[in-house]
Amino acid sequence: MAGVVERRSIDVVPDDERHGSAVSQFTLWLGANLQITAVITGALAVVFGANAFWSLIGLLLGNLLGGAVMALHSAQGPRLGLPQMITSRAQFGVRGAVVPLALVIVMYIGFFASGSVLAGQAVGELTHLGETPGIVLFAAVTAVAAAVGYRLIHTLGKIAGLVCAVAFVYLGIRLLERTDLGTLLADHRFGLPVFLLAVSLSASWQLAFGPYVADYSRYLPRHTSARATFWWTLSGSVLGSQWSMTFGALAAAAAPAAFVGHEVSYIVGLGGAGLIAPFLYFAIALGKLTINILNTYGGFMSLVTSVSGFRGQRTLSPRGRSAYIAGIMLAGTAVALLGKDSFLTSFKDFLLFLLTFFTPWSAINLVDYYLISKERYDIPALSDPAGRYGAWNVRALTVYVLGVLAQLPFLATHFYTGPLVAPLGGADISWLVGLAVPAVLYWVTARRDTARTAEPAAPHEDQTPAGLGG
Repeated sequence: MAGVVERRSIDVVPDDERHGSAVSQFTLWLGANLQITAVITGALAVVFGANAFWSLIGLLLGNLLGGAVMALHSAQGPRLGLPQMITSRAQFGVRGAVVPLALVIVMYIGFFASGSVLAGQAVGELTHLGETPGIVLFAAVTAVAAAVGYRLIHTLGKIAGLVCAVAFVYLGIRLLERTDLGTLLADHRFGLPVFLLAVSLSASWQLAFGPYVADYSRYLPRHTSARATFWWTLSGSVLGSQWSMTFGALAAAAAPAAFVGHEVSYIVGLGGAGLIAPFLYFAIALGKLTINILNTYGGFMSLVTSVSGFRGQRTLSPRGRSAYIAGIMLAGTAVALLGKDSFLTSFKDFLLFLLTFFTPWSAINLVDYYLISKERYDIPALSDPAGRYGAWNVRALTVYVLGVLAQLPFLATHFYTGPLVAPLGGADISWLVGLAVPAVLYWVTARRDTARTAEPAAPHEDQTPAGLGG
């Protein structure tokens, strides 16, 4: 097991431990997106008012736009050899990075919970234990797999991609046998608010991967093409998510009463009885296992990054690693058990809530990496509060807060609707504002900062941040 269980956490991956090719990003993100929660996300576009025709177009547009931002984050992994969120220290300061990190941890727990609700239904049916034991069992398996780490995550991605692709092809055929595709797509009436909701749902789905996508590309060899990493990540994530969301939108349009609120049972019932039912329950659970491991692993990385910014620990014991992962699992399981009866509306609002806080982070991180720092960071300084990045970057944190606040007038959720939503016909364009405003503000404030724009030394193997190894 010593060669299987991952030793590293937020420290730089040395060149002699790098392995794989950019194609691994395609298989991982294809498997991570061919799953039931993506199906639900696609269905939401129809449930909340869009017709199937414009839902599919809106979902594709959102997946492409959000996926491009997400894939730009992925391309940072091979270059830096670092997890995604530790690079936030270059923008917000070694300790200031805890602000977006805290919100990222909330995201991981929320996605863990939503995934556990759906997978728990499948595991409960597969094992005949019921939904609540199914949720608990699924969460425990997720935590064990996340503790093993990087290699197992990529292996599961490949397996899930194959198994779930077969399942979704079969389910697509069964759906088209029961309904007429031409009839489902016959309504071409265009409504801007619901169209933009479809775009926002899929864009938020992709953007939510941004805070951890480089975690799974950081072991690639340093010479791996950034362009190849970008395109393989984008194609896997967009293909997987659009495939799942298309199925969800068509299923919701074909049988809204049977599908909404009974997603897992509807999908399995669509497949038929006999041996196919256990296979479909297994495919649903496997698809959710892949993405929930990513959420648990990402949550672990974010907690470690947060703590090390203040404590300056250099190592993390296996027991410490297990404790962080167990904490994420317990919090996510508790949320899943408390919220399993009001899943659909809560999940839609959760997605849009996430979008509000992570689009400004993505904008700042990408502008800094590609335009200000020119893809070069002073890696040892990422762990030194007295170094070039400082403990707290007040200007970056101010831009981040302004980016969040700028979205509020345009935000439309169940619990809050901004004053400019009604004049726009109910359309939610907050995520576009959340990308544009902080990107411009950060570029203007950071481009004259000589501490940030001065050329750092080229990264080497021994430029390991004084964070948590292990």
